[in-house]
Amino acid sequence: MNSQQLRGLDQIAVTRLKGVGAALEEKLTRLGLATLQDLLFHLPLRYQDRTRIQPIGTLRPGDECVIQGFVVSADIVPGKRRSLAVRLRDGSGQVTLRFYHFSAAQKNALKPGTELRCFGEARAGRTGLEFYHPEYRAVADPEAPVEERLTPIYPATEGLTQTRIRGLCEQAVEILAQQGGLRDWLPEGLQQRYQLMPLNDAVLYLHRPPTDADLHQLSESRHPAQQRLAFEELLAHHLSLQRLRHLQQRQGAPALKGDGKLIRRFMEQLPFALTGAQQRVVDEVARDIHQPTPMLRLVQGDVGSGKTVVAALAALQAIEAGYQAAVMAPTEILAEQHLINFGNWLEPLGIEIEWLAGRVKGKKRDEALARIGDGSARLVVGTHALFQDDVHFAELGLVVVDEQHRFGVHQRLALREKGRHDGRLPHQLIMTATPIPRTLTMSAYADLDCSVIDELPPGRTPVNTVLVADSRRPEVVERVRAACGEGRQAYWVCTLIEESEALQCQAAEGTAAELAEQLPELKVGLVHGRMKPKEKAAVMEAFKAHQLDLLVATTVIEVGVDVPNASLMIIENPERLGLAQLHQLRGRVGRGTAVSHCVLMYQNPLGQQSKERLRVMRETTDGFRIAEKDLEIRGPGEVLGTRQTGMMQFRVADLERDADLLYPIRGVASEMQSHTEACDAIIRRWLGHGVQYGSV
Repeated sequence: MNSQQLRGLDQIAVTRLKGVGAALEEKLTRLGLATLQDLLFHLPLRYQDRTRIQPIGTLRPGDECVIQGFVVSADIVPGKRRSLAVRLRDGSGQVTLRFYHFSAAQKNALKPGTELRCFGEARAGRTGLEFYHPEYRAVADPEAPVEERLTPIYPATEGLTQTRIRGLCEQAVEILAQQGGLRDWLPEGLQQRYQLMPLNDAVLYLHRPPTDADLHQLSESRHPAQQRLAFEELLAHHLSLQRLRHLQQRQGAPALKGDGKLIRRFMEQLPFALTGAQQRVVDEVARDIHQPTPMLRLVQGDVGSGKTVVAALAALQAIEAGYQAAVMAPTEILAEQHLINFGNWLEPLGIEIEWLAGRVKGKKRDEALARIGDGSARLVVGTHALFQDDVHFAELGLVVVDEQHRFGVHQRLALREKGRHDGRLPHQLIMTATPIPRTLTMSAYADLDCSVIDELPPGRTPVNTVLVADSRRPEVVERVRAACGEGRQAYWVCTLIEESEALQCQAAEGTAAELAEQLPELKVGLVHGRMKPKEKAAVMEAFKAHQLDLLVATTVIEVGVDVPNASLMIIENPERLGLAQLHQLRGRVGRGTAVSHCVLMYQNPLGQQSKERLRVMRETTDGFRIAEKDLEIRGPGEVLGTRQTGMMQFRVADLERDADLLYPIRGVASEMQSHTEACDAIIRRWLGHGVQYGSV
């Protein structure tokens, strides 16, 4: 392959390499490896030290090493699993090489007296230490040098051996070493400012680390070569989201300006004053939706901080301006709660509200679709059913998405497309009660402006959290009796037993029956995910009206339920839940002025991760601290719920480990905006076709 042919390694197909036919090409495609550049960015998971020969007599179980010796014997051992046992000896001892998959030719080649050099892991076996299926080759020259560099171990797939993929990467690396071909798109001044390694040097180092490389630093992904690539990959994600934002803002949106009458009437009937934080965020939203470019704003607020009022005021601005507003929530129970709140606030103002969820069928659905389509429904509340194909809005001006992290990016953008009208897009207000760590906000939500409601309404009291072992259950039951005897109410939350909603509901039903028997003087209610919406709503209303003392529930009450008189929550088996979910559940109490308690009733023995989670819950009620800890324990894909959306899949970077890179990357992304060719190339290099989600 000469330099004339070398147009750039991103343009050269892997099929140009020696030994790559149709079958191998298909396996490489499964790993996303289509070009030489792809191979170069297919980085080793770890490294093996094959640079020295270890005497057989010094081997210990677990040693991964190179050994060299003479074949003493090669025998087929019968049994349930037939094997080939090869005895190998050097001057210090003997060891067995055992093969369960072998051929007659292989056995015949391993004649006594043949000198072999092998690599593998020593394990305890039936004849002492054994190497199972080691890599080996016959040694023609006993003095032949061992490997000069550390040996890379690559991510592989079924039918693709390490030897094969190592050989292909080595071919690509050899071309890179001889002729270059990876263009460094980061300006030289920028590389110097942040002390970044040149790109080609970083890639070559990671595929061919020298014998004195710091293996610990490489295993922690803290080597300057890895950090150089992580920097560029994070920059690619940031640039792609920035581009998504610019594309959307170029589209235009209706400027939502009304006469203010509805908003004044709404504020007059509101039984409380907005907090300073709420007012600040209301002003930020109002400023955005007055503009003829689409608002893209994320509103974060801890449980009970009053995000719904902010959303209601934004919806009123859209309605005053003659447009429709849509509110989308991830679960029916949360969507129903919004329907109740918005109904109480907006129906007295003469605003017609429509409800749309998966369970709305037949004639009712047809009627709802007609009212949405002709514009008589000014506000539409629902679940993901809102962006199904047969839903058409007359003129959608504002989309409010609650608990965004539970929807994929595609779903959010699909609802936005519902509002495309005369080339204009609706404004988007994204709300979450799950505080998102700053590191994730800067990366996963770089296409959004962020507002934080960082102040709780007056009168809210901090919740006291205690940990109690399940063995003390009778004491916990007495605690419920005492609280309800004083006129308070309590929740008893049954968490998921298995990945089965039916079993979860059975457990809740059993617990409710048991508690009703133990506490005959109390009125006990039950709510779970398999009940019909009307049944759930009736139970919730009865609890809210204090017709029930104790509500046994599954985690369906995680969000959206507001009963100020409830001051005690018992969460069974909290070790089964993530920190964010535990924090959401705990937020259902402490909504009034009474001192409130949350009892986490766990089952022993607890794993280390569970102990850590419960310790954090006991120590703090700060949602952002909890979110940071959740990120640390579970990782960004779990926290954001993006593992299935195709977003946030990094090859080199790690949001938690490389958080310190995110701050400079924001500045670099702004600096590079004018370098369109470089931005395009960096996005293409790291995201390939993944960036298509931006144009949904």
